[in-house]
Amino acid sequence: MEFEIVAIDSQTGARAGLLHTSQGEIETPVFMPVGTQAAVKTLSQQDLESLGARIILGNTYHLYLRPGHELVSRAGGLHRFMGWGGSLLTDSGGFQVFSLADLNEVSEDGVRFRSHLDGSSHLFTPELVIDIQRHLGADIIMAFDECIHYPCSEERANISMELTLRWAERCVRRFAEEKDPDSPDQALFGIVQGSIYPQLRARCARELASMQLPGYAIGGLAVGEPRQSMFQMIDATLPHLPMQTPRYLMGVGLPNDLVEAVATGIDMFDCVIPTRNARNGTVFTKFGRLRLKNADLSEDSKPIDTECLCTTCQHYSRSYIRHLFKTNEILGMHLATMHNLHFYLELMRDMRSAILAGRHQSWQEAFFSTYEIN
Repeated sequence: MEFEIVAIDSQTGARAGLLHTSQGEIETPVFMPVGTQAAVKTLSQQDLESLGARIILGNTYHLYLRPGHELVSRAGGLHRFMGWGGSLLTDSGGFQVFSLADLNEVSEDGVRFRSHLDGSSHLFTPELVIDIQRHLGADIIMAFDECIHYPCSEERANISMELTLRWAERCVRRFAEEKDPDSPDQALFGIVQGSIYPQLRARCARELASMQLPGYAIGGLAVGEPRQSMFQMIDATLPHLPMQTPRYLMGVGLPNDLVEAVATGIDMFDCVIPTRNARNGTVFTKFGRLRLKNADLSEDSKPIDTECLCTTCQHYSRSYIRHLFKTNEILGMHLATMHNLHFYLELMRDMRSAILAGRHQSWQEAFFSTYEIN
């Protein structure tokens, strides 16, 4: 994997780059649709291609449980198994273990957890997590980390951060040991942890940077902390990461979060918000959220967004899509998801164009002049 910075906006610090993987070129800043179990819910891979998605995310924890990384490997890797010609990133499963805290036990070795499917016991070690992602064959893989709850004490956050660093070292060693010259190129990213404590974030970033990895993620945010704290942690972290590597903010977020985070110098994002909201009947527009189940849309013949060029807005009315949701037709979820991902991907493309033109600040001001945060 190679990353090149094409432009940096002089006023905001926003970056436009190119991420090169064995599957092709990805323009940054980029939003990665979440395909937790090798599928972005309600969409086919051909739908994603039509939207212009070039990289999507899969989840190590879920794919390990089913269908199993060995089966995926026998099928030729995750790209071939799911029929996806673009790039793939697999997260380490650390967040899933965090979200299932009542089913796990953390130790120096790793995390012992009980499957949420059948209660069976499993041990995720840093080495196993690397092995699983090797079998899955994603282009970008993540080091195993501990993501802890908010709020937590500084002492607890420090213990977790130090464990994450030791696990990262073990992941790096395993990655080097198991590297197969005949397999597709993979890039291992480290994950910065440290809860809401700036000094811990800075130290974690510095120590991960010393490992000379090809990319770095900021994890453990958007887990309940105040929004202001999230941006304070980004500001505390980025100065300690190498300029010439991609910066990935995990699990974020709302459109306004993406716009503000790009201005700090973040290059990569993923989040379930656009797809999950779509399945619940909420869509995003340049004016903010629109709740399609609202009664006042029952006879609204306009598209979701009159200026949107997605297939949903080109062919279907708010009234019709509301009807689909009210009658529990799956098509409603599909159409709303198509629109939301188009909106997110187009948002990133617009920001990239503004950065390349040296007008990202004015673009950002124009965005917030119409976007209602609700």
